[in-house]
This record gives sequence, structure tokens and C-alpha cells, in this order.
Amino acid sequence: MNYLDASILVLVGLVAGFINTLAGSGSLITLPVLMFLGLPPTVANGTNRIAVLLQSLVGVAKFKQKKVFEWKEGTGVLIPAILGSLLGAFVAVDIDKEIMRKVIGFLLIFMFLMLLTNSDKWIKGQEKKVTGTKKVLQYFIFFLIGIYGGFIQAGVGFFLLAGLVLGSGFDLLKSNAVKLLVVAVFTPFALAVFIWNGQVNYLYGFVLAIGNVTGALVATRVALKYGTGFIRYFLMAILFFAGLQLFGVFEWLFQLMK
Repeated sequence: MNYLDASILVLVGLVAGFINTLAGSGSLITLPVLMFLGLPPTVANGTNRIAVLLQSLVGVAKFKQKKVFEWKEGTGVLIPAILGSLLGAFVAVDIDKEIMRKVIGFLLIFMFLMLLTNSDKWIKGQEKKVTGTKKVLQYFIFFLIGIYGGFIQAGVGFFLLAGLVLGSGFDLLKSNAVKLLVVAVFTPFALAVFIWNGQVNYLYGFVLAIGNVTGALVATRVALKYGTGFIRYFLMAILFFAGLQLFGVFEWLFQLMK
């Protein structure tokens, strides 16, 4: 690794760490860059987990320091998320990448519309206790989110936010904090699978983590200062542009400009 590569990784990591902490999908930036710098896709996917883990731990510590959430508020979804992440990391199936891109894109646009039309639920929370059948459904949802996070990681923050706000009744500020807690807990399990299979480049991962951690520190300050209203609009913007990227709109526009 030369100085230019290291500088690119730190800069990209900073942006991704900021986005991941306030919304999600920062890995849609880091994964292509890691592959551009020469890592195979599977190694890039595993290497990226180092930065995600360290960034999440720092974000959780800062939010907990400011008493944004209590530990018990995240424990209910940790076990299904961990089990799902292990399954997702172990699964090796032949998936059409273009179909996956479009499915994720549809989901991101759907969440954008949810933010646009149900702002009270996102900002104020539902303030209700999830019990009985709904609690079982909640566990199943977070198991599925864990599978996705273990398999791909990119964009999992969006789905965790949706589950925590619409399923657990948290506002966006608390959801962001608990989301980081869930990611910080299930990521080591998925990372262990990639390490076992020799699909982690430690040098690239820790250099990238320098940027991710810095971005997370900046993002927690922004979240605490400006609150859920700012997070909602920031999340909407990221969802919108991430959806366009997954649908290949930017690539199509680039081709037109040639």
C-alpha cells in the first residue's frame, strides 16, 4: 500500500463512517473503493467489516456516554441478529448481482417514501410496547436483517433503522444508537467467518477504520446537536441517492455525458 492508497482509504472511510452512523449504506462507497484498489470482491467484503466494527463501537460508546439509550433496549434483538448474521456469512449461493442491486434499490426507495409520508412515526416514535405475536415477528425481522448484514453489510443500517423505529417504537436518534449496538455485536461473528476463510486484508481494513472512526465521532456530535429532524432529512437524502446508484442511474447519466 502506498501513501496515495492510504489517503484515499482514510478519506473514503471518513465519509462512510459519517453516513453509517447517521443513516447507513456507507459500505456502498467503501466496497467499490476497496475493489478499485485491487482487493477481490469477497476480500473487500470481509475487510470492510473491520472498519464497520470499530466505527460502530466508537459510535455506541459516544451515544451511551450521552445517555441516548439503555443497554437493555437493544438486547431484545441482538440474539436473532447474531444468528442471522452467522447464517448470512456462511451462505454461499449463486446470486445474480443485478437482481440483488435492484431489489435493494426498491427497498431503499420504499423506505424513502416511508420517511416522506410517516414523519411522526420516525421522529416521535410509536411509544408502544412490542409484546406477544408482534414480538415474535420482531425477532423474525431482525433475524432476516442479520442474514442480510452477515452476507452483504452494505445498506443494513437502513433496515435496522426501519425495524427499530417501526417495530420497536424508537425515535431516529435512539434508533441510530441501538442500530450501532446491534451492528457492533453481530459484526464480529460475521468477521470471524471471513477471517476463517482468509478473506480479510488487515492492513487495508485498519487504515480504512481510521477514517470510519473519525467519521463516526463527527456524526455522533452532529446527531446530538441537531436531533432527529436533521437525521430524518439526512437519511432521506442518502436513501434517495443510494437508490439511484443501485438502479444504475448515475452510470447511465455518465454514459450519456460521454
